Amino acid sequence: MTAQTPEKASITRDRLRLLWSFARPFRGALLVGLLLALAGSAMGLATPMVTKWVLDALGAGESLSGPIIALTILLVFGAAVFIVQWTLVGSVGEKVVLRARESMVRRYLRAKILQITAKPTGELVARVTSDTVLLREAAASSFIGLINGAVMLVGTLVMMAILDLVLLATTVAAVVVVGIAFMFLMPPIAKAQEQAQEHVGRLSGTLESTLRAIRTIKVSRAENRQADRIIDSAGESAKYGIKAVRREAFAWTLSWTGIQAAIIMILGIGAWRTGLGLLEVSSLIAFLLYAFGLMEPIMELSQNMTALQSGMAAAARIRAVEAIDVETDTVDEAPQPQPSLPVLRLLDVTAAYGPGLEPAVRHLNLTIPRTGHTAIVGPSGAGKTTVFSLLLRFLEPQGGHLELDGNAYDRYRYEQIREKLAYVEQETPVVPGTIRENLLLTHPDASEEELRQALEDVRLTELIDSLPDGLETELSSTSVSGGQRQRIALARAILRTPEVLLLDEATAQVDGITEAAIADCIHRRSRRGAVITIAHRLSTVIDADHIIVMEDGRVRADGDHESLLARDQLYRELVEALRIGDRAEAASV
Repeated sequence: MTAQTPEKASITRDRLRLLWSFARPFRGALLVGLLLALAGSAMGLATPMVTKWVLDALGAGESLSGPIIALTILLVFGAAVFIVQWTLVGSVGEKVVLRARESMVRRYLRAKILQITAKPTGELVARVTSDTVLLREAAASSFIGLINGAVMLVGTLVMMAILDLVLLATTVAAVVVVGIAFMFLMPPIAKAQEQAQEHVGRLSGTLESTLRAIRTIKVSRAENRQADRIIDSAGESAKYGIKAVRREAFAWTLSWTGIQAAIIMILGIGAWRTGLGLLEVSSLIAFLLYAFGLMEPIMELSQNMTALQSGMAAAARIRAVEAIDVETDTVDEAPQPQPSLPVLRLLDVTAAYGPGLEPAVRHLNLTIPRTGHTAIVGPSGAGKTTVFSLLLRFLEPQGGHLELDGNAYDRYRYEQIREKLAYVEQETPVVPGTIRENLLLTHPDASEEELRQALEDVRLTELIDSLPDGLETELSSTSVSGGQRQRIALARAILRTPEVLLLDEATAQVDGITEAAIADCIHRRSRRGAVITIAHRLSTVIDADHIIVMEDGRVRADGDHESLLARDQLYRELVEALRIGDRAEAASV
């Protein structure tokens, strides 16, 4: 193997420092763990010498009480030290994992939406789960194991030197050969393990996305094809894992064979020297005990070096999470609202979903009054969802600016904007927890009366009362239907009347009676605040106070239903399409 290039050596040093940054907060506990490990190793190194003492006492006809007591003390204290050291280092490892997981989870949830949605969810999850397991072993155990293994190896060789220098030379030759072999074999092993872990992350991402779309996959009869895609990632991970296992097997076999060959040579040379009277039998036996134990520090060094390599790669992936941009506030207090102005305005706004991408909206101007129902309609790709992303500050404009209560958006913190807005997604995701916890997600301090009123407004009271656990029912894709889940989201949004209610078609998955109830709820809310809907159903459009027609990222026309029917061709086409859709849905009921 050639020596590391300066670039590779620099990368290794940087990764080592990165790994140590996870362990540094616990350096005091790690130091204690190291001292305990060294104490345990010292007791292990003393055992062959005490055994020699036993043999010498037997040969001289002396009392064995001294060496027996010494062996007993070494046994008892060694066991106690092992328990304490194992528990301490294990606890540090779990704390390292907890900190890393906490940091990543908080980073994910504070991240900008585009930063999170651009990466496979399963890959992000794998960093929190499997990568932190690799980090635990490396950050807590590897540093101690490497130092302890090195000290134990050197200590074993020193004790061997005390017993016999000729046999030591034989042992050192074997250790050097094994060490050179490991220098060749360890880096490829670590690389294979890193590649296997990368493919595990890809597998997690593909599997997670597949399970989310399981209904579509089954209807498309694509189970086998999708399974093949997932298994391909698993196969790649297995391929690199097998490659690492093969190299590990070769490395360990070479090590074991080298040490066993050394023991055979030690036995032969030692017997010869004993026959010549140059070495005592007790010294030969003690030396052999050290030789048999020599494999332990070598294994400890190699195992911890492998764990260190894997841990450094995992640490790099975990730290990469810190490169995810988060929503950062630059102001403290919200400015004073100006009630005489519209609640929301977009002024000459241009925005795209990434550098170099075509703008989703161009020079967009919108005004949302403080009260009333505003419906946004337009063909697919017109920019309707982008408007919501801008209003919720999921997306930042590249040009122009937004205003809330007459003040520029950048004068508010993210939470100050969002506490004035409520949002209901069209494909309402299931937030882990009970129905009560979902309803209280925005306002955890809401009273029972407020909960009941919100449920009444969306006609869910009867359903909740019919459930065995009521509000304590775990919310899942099977416990309630899609329409019911959407109404729960709407109830959460109207729990306390927001200044602006954003609805990405709240009536898309409900029956006619419930749709009427929701429409009535929207009407009541629009008299006290602003309601903005992305409209996909004719009833929502007709009932709106103000309608905005979008096309190609711009406002094409605006007005009420009758005026737009009279003067805008695209709007007439959209209304006709919505009318046909409503008829088709009614016919299918």
